[in-house]
Amino acid sequence: MDRAALNIAVIGAGPVGLALALQAARLLPEARLTLLDARPAEADVSGDPRTLALSLGSVQLLERLGCWPRAAAQPIRQVHVSQAPPTLALGRLEAAVRIHAAEMAVPMLGAVLSYGQLVAPLQAAWLATAAEQPQRLASRFGTAVTALKPVPDGVEVDAGISERFDLAVVAEGGVFGEQARKAVARDYGQTAWVGSVTLEGGTPGLAIERFTRQGPLALLPLPPAEGRQRAALVWCVDAADDPVRELSDAQRLVVLQSQLPEVAGTLVALSPLKAFALGLNAERTLVEGCTVRIGNAAQTLHPVAGQGLNLGLRDAFELVQALRENATLASALRRVEWSRAPDRWAMIAATDFLARSFTWHVPGLPTARGLGLAALQAMPWARGLLARQMMFGRR
Repeated sequence: MDRAALNIAVIGAGPVGLALALQAARLLPEARLTLLDARPAEADVSGDPRTLALSLGSVQLLERLGCWPRAAAQPIRQVHVSQAPPTLALGRLEAAVRIHAAEMAVPMLGAVLSYGQLVAPLQAAWLATAAEQPQRLASRFGTAVTALKPVPDGVEVDAGISERFDLAVVAEGGVFGEQARKAVARDYGQTAWVGSVTLEGGTPGLAIERFTRQGPLALLPLPPAEGRQRAALVWCVDAADDPVRELSDAQRLVVLQSQLPEVAGTLVALSPLKAFALGLNAERTLVEGCTVRIGNAAQTLHPVAGQGLNLGLRDAFELVQALRENATLASALRRVEWSRAPDRWAMIAATDFLARSFTWHVPGLPTARGLGLAALQAMPWARGLLARQMMFGRR
């Protein structure tokens, strides 16, 4: 089979599926592509407020596609990782790690924007590209895929009618609480409360990760509104002993302030919060026959490192490169399997370990975690390795 003339179905028009479709349209000029999504094409996605955190590597990939909405994104220029409450056993050492973009000689460590502000330009770019090449690029919005069936040298996609494709790429993932369980699954018994806060006196472009007794607490900088600093909030707590659910907004604001380091500034307002169950749900392999799963369809992670979307974008771009550079579909899929495994499993293992560590009631564990943070801060080379891993994944 000529891999350049493949007939490919891309299932899911979120950021990962759209990025893959655009990249494939440009780098595989003989391939036929069909993008399918249950969302109607006329639905306005631009106002979807869900927050996305992208690494520098992801920003660069989207810039190459010409789809990075620079004006809508807030660059992350500093990251502050610390523990609450401070670990007394550390003495003068502070249980905190600080990473600066300037220290890494990069313009930013990453960026934050809303889901709608990223998906809208990606979708517009895809529709424009498809309109220019209708003979090989097709869009089927408002079309839900109900089944995938392996067939000889391909896969049958059932979306109301059954159609055969050489390759199906599933990029439609969803959230942990709504997913069917995959081969590697773990319920962390944690809830993520998600929303946004307004601040005074904080540092623009500062992302904060705070390890609390119940779980990680993160503030991600958002573009200012009406001259006031804002940040997206991800507040992870024990689902069985939830300290957030029964509190009023005013009480939540007080508790949040008590958990954050001084560098965060003063919280002056809190949006309504939404709750999501947290867990790990991952396929053992990206490839099954002529079906490839990427993004949340392949691995749904704990948000402790904010790497889920970044991992999915790397899945997408590596798949297109493999299809472009290998002589056959089979060899391309083999390359994807082995080349993505180190990055995938390193991130899965790291986030799984961190998430589970908050459920361990081991004497001295907070002190050990604090010592680890202090040691990392004291070793610039180690901070550099961590920063590059977060920006670009494992290479």
